[in-house]
Amino acid sequence: MRRSRKMEVYRDVSSCNSYNYGDGLYWDARYIHEAGPFDWYQRYSALRPFLRKYVPISSRVLMVGCGNAVISEDMVKDGYEDIMNIDISSVVIDMMRKKYEYLPQLKYMQMDVRDMSFFPDESFDSVIDKGTLDSLMCGTDAPSSASQMLEEVSRLLKPGGIYILITYGDPTVRIPHLSQPGYNWKIILYIIPRPGFQRPVGSSSSSKTFMEPVPITENGRLPAGFVLEDPDSHYIYVCRKMDGNMGLSELTIQ
Repeated sequence: MRRSRKMEVYRDVSSCNSYNYGDGLYWDARYIHEAGPFDWYQRYSALRPFLRKYVPISSRVLMVGCGNAVISEDMVKDGYEDIMNIDISSVVIDMMRKKYEYLPQLKYMQMDVRDMSFFPDESFDSVIDKGTLDSLMCGTDAPSSASQMLEEVSRLLKPGGIYILITYGDPTVRIPHLSQPGYNWKIILYIIPRPGFQRPVGSSSSSKTFMEPVPITENGRLPAGFVLEDPDSHYIYVCRKMDGNMGLSELTIQ
């Protein structure tokens, strides 16, 4: 069933500073001055259960906005065989290409995620995004940039392919983008605490596993009364490319 009510999309003003994270020149300057590796949000050790569950090691993977993170290297060490890494910054791509020239499983290309026309339709089994959509949401013309990127991600995924989005954005600010007509994604949501988060002593949720999906309501929100264990949690949206049209009600985890 198609949705009849339009969902508004906005720039993530409350979560942004004055930097234009969608600008390649900003990232070129940043990587020149900060050459050391940095993994946004989560390291591979925390994401591994989700990747191994949804992304077979034989998958052709596209890592968007790769930066100088070591997640792709860690994935290769874990058995992944084919990872294409792209970033808008030519500085970081040159740096990473030289760093990993000894690993044939890793390839690097300078590219804007809003235009990945270099790749044919249905080129990848999986697309992994760790903070790249968030960067665009802090840039100028954010809703348009996000739409351009997600349309490209949908185009590049094979039928049944997986887009994994790791983000600070809760369902109220991410579902409006992910549920736009044409993507046909079945979405599963997970929520994990930020690195280093410690549960309070005596917490009643000490037995909770973060591999349990979190339901999304029909209006794209967390269930009423749902309490985040960590207020600064990260959200993992696992989006599977389906055939046909889906309504938002089909995004709810059963």
